[in-house]
Amino acid sequence: MFVYILKRIVATIPVMVIVAVFVFLLLRLTPGDPAAILAGDSATPAQLDRIRERLGLNDPLIVQFMRWMGQLLRGDLGTSLISNTSVSGMLVDRLGPTINIALMTIVISVALAVPMGVIAAWRHRTWVDFLVMSFSVLGFSVPVFVIGYILIQIFAIELRWVPVQGYRAPSDGIGPFFSRAILPSLTLATIYIALIARMTRASMLEVLGEDYIRTARAKGVRENVVLFRHALRNAAVPILTIIGTGFALLISGVVVTESVFNIPGIGRLTVDAILARDYPVIQAMILLTAGIYVFVNLLVDVSYSFFDPRIRY
Repeated sequence: MFVYILKRIVATIPVMVIVAVFVFLLLRLTPGDPAAILAGDSATPAQLDRIRERLGLNDPLIVQFMRWMGQLLRGDLGTSLISNTSVSGMLVDRLGPTINIALMTIVISVALAVPMGVIAAWRHRTWVDFLVMSFSVLGFSVPVFVIGYILIQIFAIELRWVPVQGYRAPSDGIGPFFSRAILPSLTLATIYIALIARMTRASMLEVLGEDYIRTARAKGVRENVVLFRHALRNAAVPILTIIGTGFALLISGVVVTESVFNIPGIGRLTVDAILARDYPVIQAMILLTAGIYVFVNLLVDVSYSFFDPRIRY
């Protein structure tokens, strides 16, 4: 397995290089000028040219790219063109809230969706199955921001159980953190509960028709053991794939939720950087997202062998 993991890590190097080239060219070739944003509407052409020269934007693209790649090889993500602060420091400050919300969302989603999918498959074509599938369709259909505003209206404004917006770190106390993280986590979890429940149901339906399941039932094994020990374990590979992919999507795609609940995460940082044409921040964010996808997929692939002994690397 160690050799497999090492090969996968080495294979990610060309992937990240291709992503870096694509992102660099895409940002430079799209319309927009960071110098104009920095200088303001009343800036003269001479002032704009001086700003571009100071930022290195007048250099040829190949020179800009090689300079950026040299910084990456040294572990330097660059300096924000707008705030003139370290991009690495900005990511460290914003990554914590996003990861905490994503982890809480995944925990809620898995804890609710997996049992829902198992029970729906067990009670196939009954009202329970119909109810779970109806919730799945609803979870996919309603936009995230609509769910967020509905939860705010009910639990924050009318019932006053939790604050409307804001974020508190776990270091400030579990109570303050939980009260501010539960609504955005539930908002995001709605989609992932629907996705994981559907995948769990589909995988379980395939497994429940196998001969060893009928044999276990014929031997008098309790139904909950049949479902959660024998069937669910053998149906776990596609479910793990969805959970891992969902976590990577959460890290990179919480823009709307962070805006609705005023959470200072990387989603809002990305939006602000795009609006300001802050090249170093945008490049770092996309590289971070690509790295997270690669790392999560590697963890998911390695975890397959723990649930299915037939898989060997």
